[in-house]
Amino acid sequence: MTDVLDLLPPGDRLARPDLAEQALEGLVRAVAYRKTEAMHCRVAVADILSDKDLRIDQLLYGEAFDVLDRADGRAWGRARRDGVVGWVVVDSLAQGAPLATRRVAAVDAALPLNALVVETAEGVAETDLAPVGEFERDLAEVAERLLGRPHELGARSSISTDCSGLVQQALLACGLPGPRRSDAQAELGRAVSPEALKRGDVVVWRAPAGDHDWTGHSALMIDAERVIHSTGEKGGVVIEALAEVEARLTAEGFAAAVFRRV
Repeated sequence: MTDVLDLLPPGDRLARPDLAEQALEGLVRAVAYRKTEAMHCRVAVADILSDKDLRIDQLLYGEAFDVLDRADGRAWGRARRDGVVGWVVVDSLAQGAPLATRRVAAVDAALPLNALVVETAEGVAETDLAPVGEFERDLAEVAERLLGRPHELGARSSISTDCSGLVQQALLACGLPGPRRSDAQAELGRAVSPEALKRGDVVVWRAPAGDHDWTGHSALMIDAERVIHSTGEKGGVVIEALAEVEARLTAEGFAAAVFRRV
């Protein structure tokens, strides 16, 4: 039988040996259990940091963050939208998790794409907003609007982004589940053969084993032969031939690409 925790990656469990969220009592061992405190991001983008102060994710304006602990001006908790656990500067957060009615649909607005807005936001034009529940239809078109944006590890916004962050942004803009990591993106939808590829298919190369936090490299098909992705190799979001990316990554030890249709 599958354990409840098998459904949640260990790194996304809000639990440490000394403290865990109350919902995990009886499921994980900890010295103490505590209720989380609902907060939300009040700045355009806030970094989520690991225990080693490495950026592992980001919060966008309006996104909820469930806080379990505080220390040295930071809050430890879990991003509600994509489940990542880490530390956020407390001053980047505000109390509560208000229900958004609109989302940022533009990539050049004062707030990043997919930021969540209750009614209005300072500096954001009405034309930059769309009602929550009204989504894009073309994953690749969303990614194409981010061409040239710089590549930064751990970033996931229309300001800068890593590979899985780019795919996640497109998925969220289209109202689809948006897991943060490449290995989870490789499980989306259904498998597609290389001979049947079409625009909008998700491509993932799983990472080689090693001492690193990243789980692979993600991209989206532009057509049957080209991908759009954010890559440190090219410095940002670019379009390349699928065959070229496949050759480069497999030479570096990545697994052969898997293709998914959502």
